[in-house]
Amino acid sequence: MLHENSVRKDTILEYIYVLIGAAIVAVGFNVFLFPNQIASGGVSGISTILNGLFGWNAGLVQYAFNIPLFIAGVIFLGRNFGLKSLVGTLSLPFFVILTGSWEAWTLNPLLGAIFGGIVVGTGIGFVFKGRASTGGTDLLAQIITKYTGLTLGTSVLVIDGIIAVSAAIVFDIEKGLYAIIGLYVTTKTIDIVQLGFSQSKMVYIITKDQDAIRDAIFAEINRGVTKIPAFGGYTGDERPLLMVVVYQTEFTKLKQIVKTIDPTAFVIVSNAYEVLGEGFKRA
Repeated sequence: MLHENSVRKDTILEYIYVLIGAAIVAVGFNVFLFPNQIASGGVSGISTILNGLFGWNAGLVQYAFNIPLFIAGVIFLGRNFGLKSLVGTLSLPFFVILTGSWEAWTLNPLLGAIFGGIVVGTGIGFVFKGRASTGGTDLLAQIITKYTGLTLGTSVLVIDGIIAVSAAIVFDIEKGLYAIIGLYVTTKTIDIVQLGFSQSKMVYIITKDQDAIRDAIFAEINRGVTKIPAFGGYTGDERPLLMVVVYQTEFTKLKQIVKTIDPTAFVIVSNAYEVLGEGFKRA
């Protein structure tokens, strides 16, 4: 019973994420991107271009593209995209129409591209956290991938590239360049919303003084160390890796420990965006 209640709460939360995310995307579109004629990819970019050409309502254009694309996705990809994705597909144009009368927050196209990218990326990130999508050209990219052999990333790049070039032709070259800026900012913001800002470092250490460094890390930083079997590619000798995850505030201390014990140690450092478990965030 408790498990069922937990699942139900998670499902409700996911729908809330989808609806809030769609609303945020719509606001970013209407107050930053659309008034500055920035067509930064996707169906929203297509609606901006068609509005510039024919004066068509952006929200209705998005309905006109999103619904057939969702149906095409179900038909050609042979999968059920789920109710949440359908909610995202239908709710985004609804919120675009609902907020269509809002005043532009800036008519500077550079600011519009940057902050529009941030707001839209935030909204899409929330939709993704709800394990859904807003449909649109993402589904078209998946169809292209299935029937052409192109990677999904390449398919998305081709579609968004065509939209950006179209914006440059319909409006001007600068608007096309602003569209590329907006698209870049959007993708980076989505990563931040999904992964968060990196607050931890994952460190791999190759050293001849494994036990001493392991004991020092445990004693002075109170972090566990994982020993991973490895062998030198040239010598064939066994050279196990020590792996440890620390907060950024602990990283300087870790470097001092390694340098003091073994100045010749080989150290590899990378960002750890999400760490779950004892001593870090709970799942």
